[in-house]
Amino acid sequence: MLRVLLLNGPNLNLLGPREPGLYGCATLEGIEADLRRLATELGVALDCFQSNHEGALVDRIHAARGQAEGLLINAGAYTHTSIALRDALLAVALPFVELHLSNVHGREAFRHHSFLADKALGVICGFGPTSYTLALRGLVDHLGGVG
Repeated sequence: MLRVLLLNGPNLNLLGPREPGLYGCATLEGIEADLRRLATELGVALDCFQSNHEGALVDRIHAARGQAEGLLINAGAYTHTSIALRDALLAVALPFVELHLSNVHGREAFRHHSFLADKALGVICGFGPTSYTLALRGLVDHLGGVG
């Protein structure tokens, strides 16, 4: 069975009440529940982790070595600032998909650059919670699963 780790970065724990005009009304718990259902359908074991702390995310990426075949990551604002997350992803050498709820390219200029995108299998953004399902399907397809 394929094992996939989903990582969510800072402030994503506040989805729902946080800027619903930009991020929608879905909660992180709801998004994860929907993604777990899809993962089960695809025959994938999904582990979910969220932290507002960069070091905790780095530690969880390190722990994925030998425990997962691939990662999904919504690093939130760390996408645009964290060389540490980039280095951790490169160090574990697991394929990953970067994803975002909003279209980061239609937002402030500082959000247009990602420290992760050039090393990701792909980047999915702008589809709200569907970004998560698209990312999982793409990663599973890449890993040779059903997708």
